[in-house]
Amino acid sequence: MTENRESLLSIRDFGVSFQRYDSRMGQTRLQVISNLHLTVYPGEILAVVGSSGSGKSLLALAILGMLPLNAVTGGEILYRGKGLTPERQKQLRGKKIALVPQSVTFLDPLMKTGKQADGQGGTGLTQKRRDIFRRLGLPGKTENLYPFQLSGGMARRVLVSTALLTEAELILADEPTPGMSLEQALEALRMFREMAEEGRAVLLITHDLDLAVDFADRVAVFYAGTTVETARASDFQNGPDALRHPYSRALWESLPQNGFRPVNGFQPYAGNLPGGCPYASRCPLRTARCETALPPVRTVRGGEVRCYDGA
Repeated sequence: MTENRESLLSIRDFGVSFQRYDSRMGQTRLQVISNLHLTVYPGEILAVVGSSGSGKSLLALAILGMLPLNAVTGGEILYRGKGLTPERQKQLRGKKIALVPQSVTFLDPLMKTGKQADGQGGTGLTQKRRDIFRRLGLPGKTENLYPFQLSGGMARRVLVSTALLTEAELILADEPTPGMSLEQALEALRMFREMAEEGRAVLLITHDLDLAVDFADRVAVFYAGTTVETARASDFQNGPDALRHPYSRALWESLPQNGFRPVNGFQPYAGNLPGGCPYASRCPLRTARCETALPPVRTVRGGEVRCYDGA
């Protein structure tokens, strides 16, 4: 069981807010992530799923220390048991922790893609990079092209290659597959799976629950800036009765093959978060305490759930 192993990344009671000026030129603080719990173990793929605005991409930037200057963080992020201070983030970034960013603008427009993918490894990685390019369906000429000469899908595959070529222990893959064909996306995820089997770890941020369940070991469900459940991927394959949180069950039921059933209401966004459970207004199981206090994280049937009544 992963719970009995030493974690690679541990996040507890983590929050991110942004300082900004209101219409009266007074400073206010916009809370976008709060009370977030997450643990990543060596040798696994942990998928992070949730709708837009739930805080997934901000989490990756926070781990790497790449948040904007007006960001304020709280709580704890540990890497191999030690706090991720700004100095340590700088030391680990791009070496022990690598990012596959969501935006292809992360590519240097003035550098050919082959040289960018090789990174600090230089010419010593050329053959390995060519093998990865080939597996991802990138033609041989790609290494001599500049980013502006690539399609969006090609640029995204170059970004995936860049992370795969590092010696990183932890890959943060933020929506790595949009713009790829199905076979290209599957091949990229198979390569992430190979990394995990080598003892490294992948934090896979995605909207695609089906792909997450097929390739991940565990799935963390985000809602309105916090984690509401972390479950084995097999629990999503076994159906809603194997899940613990009402929102996780709603996600499962919203898939086309499971009835495509919508949920009434909307996810609250930053600046309009309720005082209690963020899902309370949409939850069929809510009680009075759900609307007044955020539920604690509990261990239930081998997973974690932030719910008073989830079981």
